Amino acid sequence: MFDYKLLAALAAVIEQAGFERAAQALGLSQSAVSQRIKLLEARVGQPVLLRGAPPQPTELGQRLLNHVQQVRLLERDLQGQVPELDENRLPERLRIALNADSLLTWWTAAVAPFCIANRVLIDHVLEDQDVALKRMRAGEVAACVCAVERPLAGARSLFLGAMRYRALASPAFIDRYLAGKGGPPALLQAPAIVFGPDDQLQHRYLASLGLTGAFAHHLCPSSEGFVRLMENDMGWGLVPELQVQSELRSGALRDVSSGQPIDVPLYWHHWRNGGELLAELTGYLSRSAGRWLIQAGG
Repeated sequence: MFDYKLLAALAAVIEQAGFERAAQALGLSQSAVSQRIKLLEARVGQPVLLRGAPPQPTELGQRLLNHVQQVRLLERDLQGQVPELDENRLPERLRIALNADSLLTWWTAAVAPFCIANRVLIDHVLEDQDVALKRMRAGEVAACVCAVERPLAGARSLFLGAMRYRALASPAFIDRYLAGKGGPPALLQAPAIVFGPDDQLQHRYLASLGLTGAFAHHLCPSSEGFVRLMENDMGWGLVPELQVQSELRSGALRDVSSGQPIDVPLYWHHWRNGGELLAELTGYLSRSAGRWLIQAGG
């Protein structure tokens, strides 16, 4: 039988990205959290954490974290059926990974009515859409939005729709770097803006134009900052059409070439045994996300 106090310590260290904040979240001393992790490792006979900055779960640690996530969700269902078991009567809480562009555009409007009606609090974990699934694999979240269709073992995926990205830049940037410079190949010589190391959208767009090779780029891990850089003539980049409707109408941003936009499919991944709350949220998203996301091609 598992000692869930030990598993809670493991989950807190991963979710809080360190022992100090895990101790604060659990109301314990840092040494007490460390002792619980050591005791857990002694009981399972192998390490559950790679003690780095931040700590990362081992393969066994990931399996234990996945178990913790599912147990938490099942406990919420039981508390709903037997309210006397929930002494604190606190709002439900879900930990969900998603990309910054979704959070900035469609996500909030899509889930807000559900959260308000069901008294649900969400811990948002920001991650690139191409790699958000790793957060579920590590047991850090109960669900995620990502661009990968295939679910993990024990999980399900649901196609929500696609987010359309357009390659844009300011008129001044286009005049300086692209106008009369030989068409699409000039993009390889013009500064681009890339969200982060895992962002491959600009690479995919260039490949769709038959362009390969390295290109100069700024890194900007902020959806709002990304657009501000573009507006201030610093680079071109792929940005969600949903995010820049006013800039497109005013002409502050324009397409950098005649290339087609890129539609990034988004999938909702959740644990199969995640309980009623997660199942209800999944059903709600399946009905609401289509108001903002493109449905063709799913």
